[in-house]
Amino acid sequence: MNAQPPSSPSSPGGSAKRPHKPHRRPKKDPVRFLAFEAMRAVDERDAYANLALPPLLKKARAKGDFDDRDAALATELVYGTLRRQGTYDAVIAACIDRPLREVDPPVLDVLALGAHQLLGTRIPTHAAVSASVELARVVLGEGRAKFVNAVLRKIAAQDLEAWVAQVAPPYDDDAEAHLAVVHSHPRWIVAALWDALGGGRAGLEDLLEADNERPEVTLVARPGRSTPKELLEALGEDSGLPGRWSPYAVRLAEGGEPGAITAVQEGRAGVQDEGSQLVALALAEAPLEGPDTHWLDICAGPGGKAALLAALAAERGAALLASEKLPHRARLVERSLAGNPGPYQVIAADGTRPPWLPGIFDRVLVDVPCSGLGALRRRPESRWRRRAEDLEGFAPLQRALLREAFTAVRIGGVVAYATCSPHLAETRVVVDDVLKGHGGQRTIEAEWIDARPLMQSVPGLGDGPDVQLWPHLHGTDAMYVALLRRTA
Repeated sequence: MNAQPPSSPSSPGGSAKRPHKPHRRPKKDPVRFLAFEAMRAVDERDAYANLALPPLLKKARAKGDFDDRDAALATELVYGTLRRQGTYDAVIAACIDRPLREVDPPVLDVLALGAHQLLGTRIPTHAAVSASVELARVVLGEGRAKFVNAVLRKIAAQDLEAWVAQVAPPYDDDAEAHLAVVHSHPRWIVAALWDALGGGRAGLEDLLEADNERPEVTLVARPGRSTPKELLEALGEDSGLPGRWSPYAVRLAEGGEPGAITAVQEGRAGVQDEGSQLVALALAEAPLEGPDTHWLDICAGPGGKAALLAALAAERGAALLASEKLPHRARLVERSLAGNPGPYQVIAADGTRPPWLPGIFDRVLVDVPCSGLGALRRRPESRWRRRAEDLEGFAPLQRALLREAFTAVRIGGVVAYATCSPHLAETRVVVDDVLKGHGGQRTIEAEWIDARPLMQSVPGLGDGPDVQLWPHLHGTDAMYVALLRRTA
C-alpha cells in the first residue's frame, strides 16, 4: 500500500496546506523594456519612433550589455508593432470583455508588443508570452501582469491569418473596413489611397502592404562633393547597391551603417530617399527661359533637398537661398549645407510672408507641409495620429505657399510644387486651385512642364504632366511633384 503524506498539523481538519511560494522579483529584459519605453514616448509625448528610438539605443549600448542583435530586435518590436497596430488592436479587442478605450495605454502597449511577437515574428510562443508577462510585471505590476498573461494566451491560440479571418469584416460587405483591418491602416486612409491610385483592389493592396514593409536606407552622393562610387567602395559589395533611379543614389543592404561612412560624416553625402532626390533633380533639370543663377527653396527643413539643390546649383555657378520658418529646423538646413562649394544662404523666414523681393528667382522649390501619408513606411505611427480633417488645416497653408512661389519666380522661371503625400487634396487639387485663383485669389499665368521626361528611367509615371511616385511601384516614398513655368 502506498504511503500517504502526513497531514499538516496546523491545517484545520487535517487537510494539507500548500507551502507559501516565495515572491520572485521580476527580471527586466533590456530589449523589451527599451521597446516599451519607445512605445510610451510615441503615445505620451507624440514622439516619432525614428527620433525616440535612436537615443534609447545609444544609451543602452553605452551600458555595454546591448549588442547589434539586441538593437535589431528592439527596432523590429517597435516598428513592427506600430505598423500592425490596427490589426493587433482588432485582435486584442476580440480577446477582452471591455472596449479598448477602457484599457490603460501602458497595458495596451505591452499587449501590442506581445501580439507582434506572437503573430508577426518567429519568436516561439512560450518565449513571447513569458517575456511579455515578465515585462508587464516590471512596468505594470503583478495584478495587471495576470491580465496580460490571460489575453496573450488567448491570442496565442491562433496564427495571424486565422485571427484576421475572424476579426476583419468580409470584403464583400465592407471593402474599406476589411482592408483597414487586414493591412493595418485607418479606414479614411484606405479610402484616400484608393482614390489616389484610381485602380483596382490588387494595386491598393500592394500599396498598403508596401507601407508595412521596412524601407531601404538610401544615400545621396552630393554632386561635386562625393560620388556613388566612393560610397559603394566605402560600404563594400555586401552592404552597398546602386540606386534604382537617381544617378546620385546608393542603397544600403540590411546591416549597412550610414554613420560609419566618411563622406556622410563630413556632409559630402547624406541619407535621402530616392523619391526626394528625384524631386530635386526634376526642378534642376526642368527647361526654363533666360538666366539660371538664383534658386530658392521655400520650405527647406530639414535640408535634404536643399543640400542636393545647393550642390547642383554650385556646379552651374548658381546660388541657393534656403528658407525655413522654424529656427531649429533652419539650423538643420545650415548643417546639411555646410561645406557646399558654391554660394548659398540659409534664413529663418515665413514663406507666406517672405523677406525676398518678388520675381527674382529662376527656380523655386516649395515642398509644402502635409499629412505625410507618403512616408508611412518610415513613420508608421503617423497613420494613427492623422485624421481626415487634418487636411483642412494644411490646405490654406499649401495654397498660400504655392502662390508665394509664383510671386518669387520671374517670368520664364520654373516652380516645383512637391509634397510627401499622394492624397489628391494635397497634390493636383492644390495646384489646380492656385492656378485658377479659387477662393477669390488672383489667377496664375503658368504652363505645365511634363515632369516624366525628366525621370526617363522611372517606369509607371502615369499620364502626366505631374508625377506621383509610389512605394509599391518605385520603392520610394510617395512623393508628388508638379513643374510649372510662369508665363506672365
